[in-house]
Amino acid sequence: MNVLKPRQTTPSLDVNTLQGPWSLSEQTPKNFTMIVFYRGLHCPICAKYLKELDKLAGEFQTAGVSVLALSSDTEERAIEANQQWELKNLTLGYGVSTEQAQAWGLHRSAGKGKTSIGIEEPAEFSEPGLFLVRPDQTLYWSQISTMPFARPLFREVLGALSFVLANDYPARGELV
Repeated sequence: MNVLKPRQTTPSLDVNTLQGPWSLSEQTPKNFTMIVFYRGLHCPICAKYLKELDKLAGEFQTAGVSVLALSSDTEERAIEANQQWELKNLTLGYGVSTEQAQAWGLHRSAGKGKTSIGIEEPAEFSEPGLFLVRPDQTLYWSQISTMPFARPLFREVLGALSFVLANDYPARGELV
């Protein structure tokens, strides 16, 4: 598993989204690109999490942050998640490969059958991660988890971004 460090260049990221092809190298946000890896359709916590992000998408855009949410789900499962969760404001990516997940330092899990909501887990999937990437493709901040719960709250991320931008706060955690 790769360990990404702030102030270093992130791995490339080229994925399919429900809106078409997406490439990190082509992003031109004013301040950051926020990449939110989620577990997939089978995860009820992901549904709640992405619904909250969907509500705040305009505020992130106002803060100069472009947003991508993505998983290792198939296109069909991404379409189903988008419809079931009523996501209207997010770019939703799918098909994250094992190699891409590893390059970003994500933890991986093996599916164990049906979840509490009765949806089959994929054979393998990535656990959550959130990354803020500067326009020059260097990592500013990351949060990686081995579990679906206790993720950064998007309202708090917005508050932190306000402070970061107002104070030109540097990326931290760059030492080995």
